[in-house]
Amino acid sequence: MNFIIGKKLGMTQVYGEKGEALPVTLVEAGPCTVTDIKTGERDGYDAVQLGFVKLKETKVKKPQKGKPYRYLKEVEGSFNVSLDSEFFVDMFNPGDKVKVRGVSKGKGFSGVMKRWNFSGAGTSSHGTKHNNRKGGSIGSMFPQRVMKGKKMAGRMGADKVTVKNIKVVNVDKEKNIIALRGAVPGKNGGLVTIEKI
Repeated sequence: MNFIIGKKLGMTQVYGEKGEALPVTLVEAGPCTVTDIKTGERDGYDAVQLGFVKLKETKVKKPQKGKPYRYLKEVEGSFNVSLDSEFFVDMFNPGDKVKVRGVSKGKGFSGVMKRWNFSGAGTSSHGTKHNNRKGGSIGSMFPQRVMKGKKMAGRMGADKVTVKNIKVVNVDKEKNIIALRGAVPGKNGGLVTIEKI
């Protein structure tokens, strides 16, 4: 098993072997418990369901009885694991390359300059008024409609993002914290999944 669920704590910097400052993201990863094992015969696919952040039984809704966890995630594939077995952050070692998935920060309704890096329509002089940050023309006379996928203003962020080849800088087994080189998707406190490549 090379998959774990974690919570992003924030960014800081540490010093490398040569004394250089390295930007790192701290993630509280695990412990994760196997709550269900899906099989092809019973469910039509092979997967393992992991639970993260244990809750009291009284805080769990009826459909989740027997799985008192705040977060449940599935990882597809057949693994040699048993129910209630636990996974900790010590499955990773400094120097490992990992793949991190998360939901990026939501930025609300954004214009074309912020969302798509447009330069703005027209000039700032020669009679132009209130037109500096607009998108400009959105099409020609044919085919009398806006083409699908046209870059326009709209909701920005809050997308599922995967970042590959992130290097593990340090692992604290006692506090279940892993330090990853660079930035990972999402806000502080957001849920991320870490998978060894």
